[in-house]
Amino acid sequence: MFDYETLKFLWWCIIGFLFIAFAITDGMDMGVGGLLPFVAKKDVERRVVINTVGAHWDGNQVWFITAGASLFAAWPLVYATAFSGFYFAMMLTLFCLFLRPLAFDYRSKIESPRWRDNWDKALFVGSMVPTLVFGIAFGNLLQGVPFNFDSLMRVTYTGSFFALFNPFALLTGVVSVTMILMHGSTWLVMRTDADVAQRSANIGRIVSVVLILAFALAGVMIWQSITGYLVASNLDTMGQAQPTTKEVITAVGTWLNNYNDTPLLWLLPITGITMPLLVALLLSKKSKTMSVKVIAFLASSLAIVGIILTAGIAMFPFIMPSSSQPNHSLLMWDAVSSEGTLGVMLVVVAIFTPIIIGYTFWCYKKMWRTVTIAEIEQNNHSAY
Repeated sequence: MFDYETLKFLWWCIIGFLFIAFAITDGMDMGVGGLLPFVAKKDVERRVVINTVGAHWDGNQVWFITAGASLFAAWPLVYATAFSGFYFAMMLTLFCLFLRPLAFDYRSKIESPRWRDNWDKALFVGSMVPTLVFGIAFGNLLQGVPFNFDSLMRVTYTGSFFALFNPFALLTGVVSVTMILMHGSTWLVMRTDADVAQRSANIGRIVSVVLILAFALAGVMIWQSITGYLVASNLDTMGQAQPTTKEVITAVGTWLNNYNDTPLLWLLPITGITMPLLVALLLSKKSKTMSVKVIAFLASSLAIVGIILTAGIAMFPFIMPSSSQPNHSLLMWDAVSSEGTLGVMLVVVAIFTPIIIGYTFWCYKKMWRTVTIAEIEQNNHSAY
């Protein structure tokens, strides 16, 4: 079995993988929900859009549930502190996520325009609000969260809900929303035809360009104005969870230290910029073969990987820095569970993750097709 230090690093990688998997799989579902009012003008077109993800949207949420459970078990201090500081934001996200399964299941039960229009709005809100909140949360993490621990390791959060909506966090919220809308648009271009596919391509080009600009601007702000964090004392990477014994200093531009130390890591933000540009170029093609559509979707997926890892690598080894008491910041080295817990969890993950990946690919393969208006009309009482 791995030693404690290696287990800590492996779990940083695993949780990162789980959140990326969630962003790619459930992100396209949320992108489809966010695009629904803009790419579908008639009820039958809205049903076409919904049915592109109707067969697997609930399976995709397995990644979100797994990531949340892993966060709770591997990084309990991070889980507790996050829910203390972001409580109202988390509850808002949770209640909005409740709307998605209800909208999917009940929308087409009654042939009433008002009924269906209200559920369409619920699906839009349930898709876009969590996406925005996730982006804003990342922006606040990069700036630091105002919390500290007392002598009994009880956490105190000193911020407010409205303070979360600062300019940089709103910018990262734009990055999150446009990233997911881009991903949803490439999915719809692959899975639909005619007007819906064309409208999706048109919107996809626009949001891809906005994503590039917002992501680049966020990078400039991190370089020029956002205070970063740096551990100034020696770290016991083999030690038990004790986040209050280190020394942390703050300085503008510190979040770029890992990139300056390892220049190869600059490929990540470069990927976050070039892949959306490739998506925009591919969606601009008048004639789109299936290979072009698939490449656009893969480019969108790589953009998500590049953007999320750009933030993760910039903060490494910080998970949740403290702006009010920097020395109490939570690191991947000092905010973890015991060695035994991490070891048992690693065995469970090693067994079940390949199973989840396997049945996910099998489901997509079996359910792969272009959803058309004719299909929806033919299966009017069984389709979403």
